[in-house]
Parts: sequence; structure tokens; C-alpha cells
Amino acid sequence: MSFTVSEKLLEVRDYNKEGYSPVVDYDTWRVAVLNFSNDLLPVNIKTMQRHNETDEVFVLLSGRCLLFIGEGDEIVTDIFAENMQPFKVYNVKKSAWHTHTLSRDAKLLIVENRNTTFDNSPFCPLTGMQQKTIADMTLLLWNDERANCKSI
Repeated sequence: MSFTVSEKLLEVRDYNKEGYSPVVDYDTWRVAVLNFSNDLLPVNIKTMQRHNETDEVFVLLSGRCLLFIGEGDEIVTDIFAENMQPFKVYNVKKSAWHTHTLSRDAKLLIVENRNTTFDNSPFCPLTGMQQKTIADMTLLLWNDERANCKSI
């Protein structure tokens, strides 16, 4: 009897460093993990991104995450915030502008097409007023004075 499963049958992956990392790539899909990163502090969010060829799925596993969705075609014209709840599935639709801010203990699961790259995922710069809107929404929704500061 053996208690060790061969990697031919089962892969076990984990990612505990800062930021984004794919953990499983298979055929046309990818599973990735996004952890807290200073780049995603509300005061550091300067752009939104969209994926022109695919939807993207997010699941909050731990901590807090605000998912910001931007309306508009070539530029972001309006910003909405979704205070993500753990273990619910959030599907950001193809070509929807988005970004997020995470608490230091956050872990976000991402499911996306494997060919989701910078080539088909443009960024849109945010105006100073839009950046302030993101910081203000974070402060309001998380009711936490630290949301506008250098650490969450």
C-alpha cells in the first residue's frame, strides 16, 4: 500500500508569494492565484485592464477583495465596486475593464483562458479623479481608514 500519489495522477500546487502566479495550465485554460501586492493598494491603482477574448473568473478564498468594474469602450467612463464574498464565483465578462484591491491576508483564485496575455488584454490609464474614486470606495466599503494609506 502506498500513500504517495504519483504526479502523473495528481498535481498539488500552491502559491504564497506576493502578486499573481499561474498554478495550473492545461489545454485552453489556466488556474492562477493572486495574493496581496503593493501595486494593488488603492493609492497605487493607476490603470484598469480588460480581456478582449475571454471572460475571467475570480473566487475569494481568504481575506478581503474589492473588485472594481469599469464601464466604457476605449476609456473607463464609470467605476463600480463589488465587495467580494468568500467562495462566491465572480465572472468578469469579456472586454469589461477591471482591477482589484486586496487585504494583506487575501488569496484570490483566478480561472482564465490560457492564452490570456498582455497582447489581448489592454490597460486603460485612470484619471486622478477615478483614482480618488477607487480610494474613496475602498474607504467607504471597508469602513477602514487604512484603506487610503500605504497598507491595508
